Parts: sequence; C-alpha cells; structure tokens
Amino acid sequence: MMKDYSADNSAPEPAEPHSCNMLCLGPLTFHSQAVGTQTHLSHGGRLAERNMNTFKNGLVFSSRPVKIQERIRVRVLKGVFNWQGALRVGFTNVSPSTRPLPLPSLAIPNLTSNPSHWAAPVHESYCREGSVLEFWVSAGGSLYCATNNKAHKMLSGVDISQPLWAMIDIYGQTCAVYLLQLSCVVCMEMEARVKLPCGHQCLCNKCISRVMEEFNTCPLCRQKISSLSVHKSLFEVV
Repeated sequence: MMKDYSADNSAPEPAEPHSCNMLCLGPLTFHSQAVGTQTHLSHGGRLAERNMNTFKNGLVFSSRPVKIQERIRVRVLKGVFNWQGALRVGFTNVSPSTRPLPLPSLAIPNLTSNPSHWAAPVHESYCREGSVLEFWVSAGGSLYCATNNKAHKMLSGVDISQPLWAMIDIYGQTCAVYLLQLSCVVCMEMEARVKLPCGHQCLCNKCISRVMEEFNTCPLCRQKISSLSVHKSLFEVV
C-alpha cells in the first residue's frame, strides 16, 4: 500500500464544513474522471499513482481551473530506475470534463502537439523521492517551475485569456504525486496556513492581517471574519 506523501506523513483530514458561493474556488484535487489508464487516485483525489510496470499513461488534471500565479505544489515519488525521464507539468485550456476517454498515453507530444496544451519536462534530479516542486503560469503567459526555492522558466506562450487547468504527466521514473496545501489565494506564493472560521484554509500568515483590515471576509466564500472570532482564536494557523 502506498504511504501518504503529505508533509506530515498523515492522512488528509476531512474537509470542515463552510459557507460557499460562486466566488469559491473550492479545494484543488485531481479530476476524478480524466485520469490515465495506468493511474489511480486516492486520499480524496490528492494522491495520483501510476503503475510501476509502465512509464506512460500517467496523465492527470486539476479538478478545477487554476488562477494566474496560483502555485500548484506537489510532493513527488521516484519509484523505479528502469525508465528514463520524469515528471512533466503544464496547463491546458481544455476542460478535463470534456475530454474523450481513454486519455492519450503521453502529455509530450500527444497533447502538446495540439492547440491549447503546454507542458515541459522536469529534470530527473528535481524529482527524487520526497522532493517538493511548484509550478504556475505567470501574468505574461509563461510556465514556471520552482524547486529548492529556485524558479525556472520552462516555456512561454500559454493562453491566459481562457480558463486554465493544471496538467501533470506522471512519467518515467516518477510513479506518484501528492498535492500539497494550496498557496495563499492573495499573494499566490506563500503556503496557505491560516484556517478561517468558515473552514477555508486559504491565507498565509502575512496576508491574513491585510485581508482583515481591508475586507474582513474570507476571500473564497465572503463569510465575515469578525474581530470577535479572532480574539476567541476561532481561526487557526496550522
């Protein structure tokens, strides 16, 4: 059985109830239907594992569109050494819900040779077991990937005028990826460690003060963050 590769090596806690409306992004998981034929999901759609007996058919997509500058953070597993290459990451304007099944076996070139798909390979040295990497699309339409706090520009020309879904190909030596906590929805850079009274964990330690001063509402569901709630420690830094 595959162990949990989250930061604390424990199973994800069940989501707490919260009030949502159309502005809520919702949690970032892998899309439950658009999954490679040799790949399966677990841990609430946050852990994607590819069959170790093959190097391909490991495509997965985000369950919802992602925002510009929103960082997708994953912990990677390098499980086998008889294949070459490793993780491929990117974005697409094509909704996973509209994709015919089965999915193509490879992101590169099967998808990237078609319009509205952009992906780049991550070097094997950055995909060692337990490594954490982030990738995102900039306001200028460039794909960036960061490892060990160093950002690398992977490619440019991503169409940001339409909705974007994150795309990951669990390829080659990489056998599994685990989605870590969302980035702060305000700065899109720091890890979201503040849990609000509504249940959303969506702000970093730095941005919580700014949000309370300027808006006093949750950025996702717009539920009020009263000063009384703060004084009673109803929000939590985890």
